[in-house]
Parts: sequence; C-alpha cells; structure tokens
Amino acid sequence: MKCFHCTGEMKSAMAPFRVGRHVYHLLLDTVPAWVCGQCGQAYFELREVEAIQEANRVLDRPPRRLAADAAAGTARIA
Repeated sequence: MKCFHCTGEMKSAMAPFRVGRHVYHLLLDTVPAWVCGQCGQAYFELREVEAIQEANRVLDRPPRRLAADAAAGTARIA
C-alpha cells in the first residue's frame, strides 16, 4: 500500500491519536494504524475510527448523564 501523502510504503504499526473537543482533549497513545515509513502519516482502519468516534460520543454526553452511566456501569469505551 502506498501513502496518499507522499507515496511512501505503508506498514502496520501503532500511532497516536489526539483530538481537542469543547472542554476536553482525547489522547490515545497507541492505536493500530497503517503508518508511512517515509513521512510518518498514519491512516486508521474503519474499526479504529468507529472506536474513536464512540469514545467521542461518550465524552460528549452532558456530565450528569456521563456520571449516571458510569454509576450504572454502562459508560464504556471499547
């Protein structure tokens, strides 16, 4: 597979993911990804993208709802 950015060779590796939202920052240190050996650009597969999106949905909940879900054991990020 070739990198869309620089056409370097991609390899399966781990990459960090960071996103800043309204009142929080989500930092994931090691997410499975395809990483370019030339420029370091990371590309995530659908499974990882969906997990990151679910984490954002959970964190975007109003604080009272998040606390209630945590107390009930239903606030899960997989």
